[in-house]
Amino acid sequence: MRTYSLTVLLWSCMFHVIHMLSSEKRTNKHSHSERITGLSENDGKTLHRNKRGWMWNQFFLLEEYTGPDTQYVGKLHTDQDKGDGNLKYILTGDGAGSLFIIDENTGDIHAAKKLDREEKSLYVLRAKAIDRKTGRQVEPESEFIIKIHDINDNEPKFTKDMYTASIPEMAGVGTSVIQVTATDADDANYGNSAKVVYSILQGQPYFSVDPETGIIKTALPDMSRENREQYQVVIQAKDMGGQMGGLSGTTTVNITLTDVNDNPPRFPQSTYQFSSPESAPPGTPLGRLKANDPDVGENAEIEYSISNGDGSDMFDIVTDKDTQEGIITVKKHLDFENKMLYTLRVEATNTHPDPRFLQLGPFKDTAFVKISVEDIDEPPVFSRPWYLIEVDEDVKEGSIIGQVEAQDPDITKNAIKYSVDRHTDLDRIFNIYSGNGSLFISKPLDREETPWHNITVIATEINNPKQTSQIPVFIRILDINDHAPEFAKYYETYVCENAKAGQLIQTVSAVDKDEPPRGHKFFFELVPEFALHPNFSIVDNKDNTAGIMTRRNGYSRSKMSTYLLPIIIFDNDYPIQSSTGTLTIRVCACDSRGNMQSCNAEALLLPAGLSTGALVAILLCIIILLVLVVLFTTLKRQRKKEPLIISKDDVRDNIVTYNDEGGGEEDTQAFDIGALRNPEAREESKMRRDVIPETIFQIRRTAPLWENIDVQDFIHRRLKENDSDPAAPPYDSLATYAYEGNDSIANSLSSLESLTTEGNQDYDYLSDWGPRFKKLADMYGGEDSDRD
Repeated sequence: MRTYSLTVLLWSCMFHVIHMLSSEKRTNKHSHSERITGLSENDGKTLHRNKRGWMWNQFFLLEEYTGPDTQYVGKLHTDQDKGDGNLKYILTGDGAGSLFIIDENTGDIHAAKKLDREEKSLYVLRAKAIDRKTGRQVEPESEFIIKIHDINDNEPKFTKDMYTASIPEMAGVGTSVIQVTATDADDANYGNSAKVVYSILQGQPYFSVDPETGIIKTALPDMSRENREQYQVVIQAKDMGGQMGGLSGTTTVNITLTDVNDNPPRFPQSTYQFSSPESAPPGTPLGRLKANDPDVGENAEIEYSISNGDGSDMFDIVTDKDTQEGIITVKKHLDFENKMLYTLRVEATNTHPDPRFLQLGPFKDTAFVKISVEDIDEPPVFSRPWYLIEVDEDVKEGSIIGQVEAQDPDITKNAIKYSVDRHTDLDRIFNIYSGNGSLFISKPLDREETPWHNITVIATEINNPKQTSQIPVFIRILDINDHAPEFAKYYETYVCENAKAGQLIQTVSAVDKDEPPRGHKFFFELVPEFALHPNFSIVDNKDNTAGIMTRRNGYSRSKMSTYLLPIIIFDNDYPIQSSTGTLTIRVCACDSRGNMQSCNAEALLLPAGLSTGALVAILLCIIILLVLVVLFTTLKRQRKKEPLIISKDDVRDNIVTYNDEGGGEEDTQAFDIGALRNPEAREESKMRRDVIPETIFQIRRTAPLWENIDVQDFIHRRLKENDSDPAAPPYDSLATYAYEGNDSIANSLSSLESLTTEGNQDYDYLSDWGPRFKKLADMYGGEDSDRD
């Protein structure tokens, strides 16, 4: 707090009797005295006195006292004080003992510290007078007040150190901007210390301030944001009603002018020049132009458009929302040869005009844009986007089937040459004359194989081979009646032996690879030589089918098992094509309902009923079998045939007698005499396994046997038959009975495998088998065997 040099009026001890006890009511011994409750040691007891002797007042002090001594407040005194020092004064309450000190003997009160009214303006204290001897209060405790008188020690303070405000530009004079407020901590009810007056120190002549309310207002008309946008205004608040000696405080107010749309867009130049190559595709940007608008935000948003000109349909303009520029773009394909220069009238308009400023003029501007088209060497251009050529399939090689045409669109009109893209014509069926684009045939056509050909023709500038164009050419092959109709399938036809005349035995149909525009129409008839066939006739059903009918009653398989019926099939296109199909009709036995039961076997094997592939396969199989038989026979004959046994010790009788290898000495089931008792089983036609047959058609048969033949006679015949064959080895039971029996502990004695062994086989192990095999060991094991 500030200290001011002011004349301070010191209050002397001014004591006034404020209250005195009311006159006591005196009554008889039953009269009631007024009871006063005192704050003494004898709580709860009633003190009776005849008269109150306090002398006191409401005290006043000045704040911010800076004198050399403590500030004297006042004096407390009671009429009970005789001046003999028997009474003691005690002070309690706000600040007692710290801020306010009392002399307990005299009752003088002093302020021990400097006081600040802004901190506390009122102190409530309580005083007591106590008898030192008895410790009792001589007077009841009483309150008194010390008030702090205000001095102007606080300057006005604004609620903010800095204010920020904004106001639209072009606002009228007196438009309120913002209100500032300052407060003064001094006592507003005492003097003018807290009366604040506002004034402007900085910001004139643009703004003014109301001295009482602190409202800042505009002071000049038509303030333009484009000229100046920011203003700093300094406001002063002074107390004492603005008089001399008053305290003051200041604040700063930053004022911004906000934008309004008070400026139309303006092009910086009236004419713009752009150029574009004629090859620029639609959507290509050519250039930018911008109309200036000093406004900001949405007030500066501009929309560009083409309002007039000879190129309004060839070009377009779009607005860049970020930069507010107009972008000229190509709208359609340009052609230098057609037009080389375009003129556009471009208009720029504000999208958010302010009605208050429309009187300033239209918020739009126009400019002219000239666009020149640059010539580019363009590739050849075909007269059509694609070509369709139709050609008959029987056209001759070298015939011209169509023509394509292309031109150089440039002014130079360079010469063009043509070629066929061979990736689209791998078979090189088509060709083209490079000079005039005429297409011709290089190979025969076949509609049934390929009905469409899709090729690509290339046009190239002779002076600039890089400039090429391609065009698809679709070639449709038209059908020519060059295929004869034929049966739709292979028909397996039969006629029953008990068939009646006029009976339908088969319905035939035909197919044709051609495709006449009006559809197929087939006719059926018999070959002229068989026109009056005695057995069958044909009836054309007029629906591309025909029925085969019988002409007589009954057919015999024994007399004729198969009939061949040739049928001619015609079509109706030009030139008429025909073919002859032969229908094979078998004669079969049928039941009463006409269902086939059996047919002649030979008829089933007729070649007419088999396809060519099946016949070829059968012949190949037969030839392979014959070759194998001949090779095997030749190998057998190349081997040296010689008698197996020429020794005197011929033991074949012992071996061939039973013709059964058996299972050895203990085998009692190896030989079945019942087999010898069955001549039919014995004489079955069986081929020998030891000799390859001379031919597959001849089967070697043994001599017939009678049913009553004797077993001994049968064995003798077999022995004779084997002895007469010097090349036959002793095959035991294999040669005669083809029965091997159970296992033998001696293993097999057969020599079947001897023919396949190249080296000499060792038979010395036969000597170990016992005396029964001694002869056999001598025959095959010794050096003097019959092999020698």
